[in-house]
Amino acid sequence: MEKANPFLGRDVVSILDFSREDLEYLFKVAEVMERFRRSKIEILKGKVIALAFFEPSTRTRMSFETAAKRLGADVIGFSSVEATSIAKGESFADTIRMLDAYADLIVVRHKFEGAAKFASEIAVNPVVNAGDGKQHHPTQAMLDLYTVKKMFGKIDGLTYAVVGDLRYGRAATSFIYGLTLFNPRKIYLVSPPLLRARPEVVEYLRKKGVPFEEVNALDEVIEEVDVIYVTRIQRERFPDPLEYEKVKGSYRITLDLLSRGKEHLKVLHPLPKVDEIDKRVDNSKYAAYFEQAANGVPVRMALLSLILGAELGKVGADL
Repeated sequence: MEKANPFLGRDVVSILDFSREDLEYLFKVAEVMERFRRSKIEILKGKVIALAFFEPSTRTRMSFETAAKRLGADVIGFSSVEATSIAKGESFADTIRMLDAYADLIVVRHKFEGAAKFASEIAVNPVVNAGDGKQHHPTQAMLDLYTVKKMFGKIDGLTYAVVGDLRYGRAATSFIYGLTLFNPRKIYLVSPPLLRARPEVVEYLRKKGVPFEEVNALDEVIEEVDVIYVTRIQRERFPDPLEYEKVKGSYRITLDLLSRGKEHLKVLHPLPKVDEIDKRVDNSKYAAYFEQAANGVPVRMALLSLILGAELGKVGADL
């Protein structure tokens, strides 16, 4: 590539740390990495990736691990606090310092907001945020945007409905922030009043001049949207259980509802899903969430290889 690698040695804390051009560069590399979904390349041989998952995860942790191993890197780490010395009283900072001494890059997932940024300030090596608190999940947003681009050939000019928990859902917030780097026709923020997008998110949309509207029900706008981004209403994010009980089951995406939309309408979901999408949607033309999850591997392969400065010329002539 003629352009210098914009990810080299960088931390990944928020999707807003990057430009549209940066993401387009990442997507081009991810397209090449698609060839290696079921094979192995040794461009990160000798590197060690630490997966520091202080909070449960399935898709994010396993796709990072798969991505690292496909690239030839070794993987160390843990998938719960109980499996670490934090359970014995060790501080988060000391755990990060230990991993920094062992690994070339640290992937961090944590329930507390700001944990990834704090880790990046402690560690000498790059830190990648695999989700912290209720606001940032940058690699999820990267693969979500990549999925839209693959399906529609573009991200610009489409109308999006982001549905569900927009207050506590970090995947939804990161996706909304990611869209501001492009030129969506409009974003509908669809949620019950208790789960409306936080003021700083709404203010950022205004600041960036992105057309948006807050609505209570998806059926009000179903005919207009190209992409529906559905999120689970997450019990574990609610500080007050009674608040969760008021809003659980607020939305259910059905084939009847989707049939009222555009022919090319696609439904995304960061997963796991519970009952917010009717199971009959899974095998329909609208469902894009399983492909979306699978796209996590090539996108994260691209990201890890770029951050660690892999020799991409070995991967393909078009790089």
